[in-house]
Amino acid sequence: MTEVLLVEDDALLREATQLSLERYGYQVRTASDGLVGLAQFKDRAPDVAVLDVMLPHLDGVSLVRRIREISRVPVLMISARTDPVDVVLGLEAGADDYLTKPYDVPVLVARIRSALRRAADYADTGAQDAEETLLRFGDLTVDTASMEIHRDGRLLDLTPTERKMLLEFAAEPGVVLSRTALLERVWDYAWGGDSRVVDVHVQRLRAKIGRDRIETVRGFGYKLVPTRPPGSP
Repeated sequence: MTEVLLVEDDALLREATQLSLERYGYQVRTASDGLVGLAQFKDRAPDVAVLDVMLPHLDGVSLVRRIREISRVPVLMISARTDPVDVVLGLEAGADDYLTKPYDVPVLVARIRSALRRAADYADTGAQDAEETLLRFGDLTVDTASMEIHRDGRLLDLTPTERKMLLEFAAEPGVVLSRTALLERVWDYAWGGDSRVVDVHVQRLRAKIGRDRIETVRGFGYKLVPTRPPGSP
């Protein structure tokens, strides 16, 4: 059974969300503050974590950072605060997605399922029988069979969401992908989502693969720059 770690300090919302997720078939552990949530995560990592931003003792953003030091488990953040700065801070800390309160439980479940699918795609690598397919973009190598990404010979530590985004870019190098297209392909959003989640993940990806590797096409979206390998004509 898929396990969710829910860290929420509002007792009524925590209990209501737990009961709702259990009705959808999830096993749910809960914590009311960030330090307890971190201790529970370290004791046994869940399949996915859902964290409030405003938590006592250790806030949600700091909790995400601590989790990312030890795990690639999908993390969704929830918050009543819609200030872009708060949203960006959570995503930059390593969250895969976020929801603003109040939220509908079916939407939360859809986001959880999407995050779990990305993590499953990452975990299933190596089970393929196909030969390795290497895509090279300068010092960047993308192996679409093992889903390993190397830069200058060094294996990059990408989250499943970052990896999925890079694979979408690598599948169509030089082609501009709109924010809407990326939301649909990476996050499975069948509706208009907040494009800030795309922008922040692009920035995180740039920091790991090279800032000039993904180009912004103003007013349209982003594209992977198909740089020639060193020494090529």
